[in-house]
Amino acid sequence: MAKKNPPARKPRKRGVPDRWLIAGIIVSALIVAVTLWGPSRKFPPVDHVRPAPAKKQGQIAKKPELKTPVPLPVRPGEKAAVIAIVIDDLGQDLRPARELLALSDKVTLAVMPGLTYSKRIAKLAGENKREILLHLPMEPKNRNGKRQAAGTLRSDMTPMEFMTTISEDIESVPASVGVNNHEGSALTENKEAMKFLMAELKTRDVFFLDSLTNPKSVAYATAREFGLKAAKRDVFLDNEENNPEYIRGQLEELARIGKKRGRAIGIGHPHPATISELRKWLNEIKEQGIEIVPVSQLVK
Repeated sequence: MAKKNPPARKPRKRGVPDRWLIAGIIVSALIVAVTLWGPSRKFPPVDHVRPAPAKKQGQIAKKPELKTPVPLPVRPGEKAAVIAIVIDDLGQDLRPARELLALSDKVTLAVMPGLTYSKRIAKLAGENKREILLHLPMEPKNRNGKRQAAGTLRSDMTPMEFMTTISEDIESVPASVGVNNHEGSALTENKEAMKFLMAELKTRDVFFLDSLTNPKSVAYATAREFGLKAAKRDVFLDNEENNPEYIRGQLEELARIGKKRGRAIGIGHPHPATISELRKWLNEIKEQGIEIVPVSQLVK
């Protein structure tokens, strides 16, 4: 009788345990890496970093002393800063405008629309080669009983009323090279209103200076979005309009900012104390290397 052969063994499946072993090794390595170098690792803040050890045993390492930098003297002909001075609210009276135009430095005049002498002052500024801005009235948050200025832009206007008002305001101050806002603490927060305004200014190729009557203003940012040249006010000169000492301090603050940044913009108003202090200050700053320039030179 023929001998029966034993049943053939099924070939052993290899690779499954090996794959689990390899996967386990990889996972373990990842856990170690994440623990040592991953997002859970916290670095001490700079203030808590230990100082370098002293060279000698027992010697306490001293922190380096910080010395206040001494400003270098300005050489003859060297510029320490360029500063623009803008005087707002012109148009009601010729006298302050004439006093400002008589200054040797090129102060920028911002003229309100629709007032008795708006066009006359714009003409005088052109004859004296001074820069003119349209000081565009905008809706404030609180009027405090004040009468609304002619040509004020408001949030409750229709788009057609809004655009028509802008056109009329610009036409009432001929040769304006730019626009800055009069009041506007409410309207300059309104993104849609600022889009309408900047679109119109873009077609007229004029720049925008944000007076920053509200720290939440979106006017400057919107102007930049539309590709307009724009700038922001650094210092208000005369919130205390009858206080010469305060005004002088604000002028000095403007100079300090200008020297620190290389440029600065100050906004004031045609009050007698402001013009008087400005006249004296302008005679002194030349020794400090400060140059007064039209505001158009500081927009970007």
